[in-house]
Amino acid sequence: MNKQTQNNLRGPGPGRPAGSPNKINAGVKSMILGALDDLGGQTWLVEQAKADPRAFMSLLARVLPSEISLDATVTAHEPITEIRRVIVDPRATIEEVKP
Repeated sequence: MNKQTQNNLRGPGPGRPAGSPNKINAGVKSMILGALDDLGGQTWLVEQAKADPRAFMSLLARVLPSEISLDATVTAHEPITEIRRVIVDPRATIEEVKP
């Protein structure tokens, strides 16, 4: 008999409520931020970004949100109603290309 049938439960318990922080992750995050402060904070991060841009960009990818919600209305110009494709001589000047 497994533990859940012993306790007359039909499935797993409720677990951690949605949105509540994981205590272990919160502790690790606190230690990392403390180490960053000890190393020089933003100045140290700039030095690391210059020394190893790939690692810094990897850090940014993990920190920045993967989805950004935006609610906006654009009214700066008339709506696009026509799209044309024009083949132009690559040696032509801009004045020669303008319609």
